[in-house]
Amino acid sequence: MTVSPRTNRDNRQRHAANANLASAVFLVLLAAGGQLFARQAGVDHGGKYAPTDIAYGAQLYAGQCSQCHGPNGDSIGGVDLRSGKFRNASTDQQLRNLITNGIAGTGMRGFKLDDAELSGIVAYLRNMATFDNQSVVLGDAARGRALFEGKGACTACHRVDGWGAGMAPDLGNIGRLRTASALQTSVLDPNSAMIPINRPVRAVTKDGKVFNGRRLNEDTYTVQMMDDKGHLVSLAKADLREFTILVESPMPPYRRKLTSEEVADLVAYLLSLKGS
Repeated sequence: MTVSPRTNRDNRQRHAANANLASAVFLVLLAAGGQLFARQAGVDHGGKYAPTDIAYGAQLYAGQCSQCHGPNGDSIGGVDLRSGKFRNASTDQQLRNLITNGIAGTGMRGFKLDDAELSGIVAYLRNMATFDNQSVVLGDAARGRALFEGKGACTACHRVDGWGAGMAPDLGNIGRLRTASALQTSVLDPNSAMIPINRPVRAVTKDGKVFNGRRLNEDTYTVQMMDDKGHLVSLAKADLREFTILVESPMPPYRRKLTSEEVADLVAYLLSLKGS
């Protein structure tokens, strides 16, 4: 059979179009993940701050800021943090920049804080005048670690500092990436907290082999995943008859398995994981 040059050209064009579509879909997934992370980091909150973030910020303020500003935020002349008005910052992003960079020519030095810590401090400063420290349970990281490794059975899927199965996302630096409220939501309602790249996937090859697990990387022609047996798998998309991104998290919700105090302890432990 003779294939005309026009047919070859049409095939190449269809192949390029499919490749561009696949790349576009993956970029949309990545963008959606970035937008969700921005919301979790407290950047886009519409003026509303989660009590868990405020409580975390109160802890940080007590350890990092109260030595100069005092417990009530009014120990420096002409500065009253409880008023909610700041001479050098009006937006949350400006507050984050001020905390990070300090104010030249004053005693206000810059602080090297991660996104979760900055989100907590800003949330607390915005609510300092009305926040009741007794209204939110502040957890204990040591008890949280015991829960993580014991009752919660988190290491059956997650890994921290090389310890754990590794079939779910590594949590070694999760305290730098997620806010207190985002971590609390992940524990209580995992489905609502999944970012697209962390959604479980199901792949079925043309010869009937089934792979379920977590997607690690994907491009136009291949996908790499950690399967539910803990094995690294690389699959060519041309060899698949089915590739499905699932919407149900394999992580069970802990709303009914842990008490509110245990959830607070677990969140405190996760917040303490800052990586090396």
